[in-house]
Amino acid sequence: MIGADDVRRIALSLPETVEKEAWSMPTFRVAGRMFVTVPDDGTSFAVRCPRHEREELIAAEPEKFWVPPHEASSAWVRVRLAALEDLDELHDILVDSWRQAAPDRLADTVPAPGSSTG
Repeated sequence: MIGADDVRRIALSLPETVEKEAWSMPTFRVAGRMFVTVPDDGTSFAVRCPRHEREELIAAEPEKFWVPPHEASSAWVRVRLAALEDLDELHDILVDSWRQAAPDRLADTVPAPGSSTG
């Protein structure tokens, strides 16, 4: 089963990522910008997601994606770990969020999920 340790391992594998505790939970940042948080219950994580894309994700896979009411105005989405298909899907979600937070000089070093590598 995919867990919070997998989120940590993959997040920290991305260039210039650091872990920092905030709000009593682990957060992961690139160039000082947060791109993933792992709430203390360890059953989900939150990533950056433009609001217009977030609504599509939630509508398509409500068992996987959701937004708590207190985060409705943010550009973040929660992801249930148990609903992920595999570690590749987790990796793609984390890379997408990392690329949104990373400066251009770094974002271009990690291919976007689903892009051709050559």
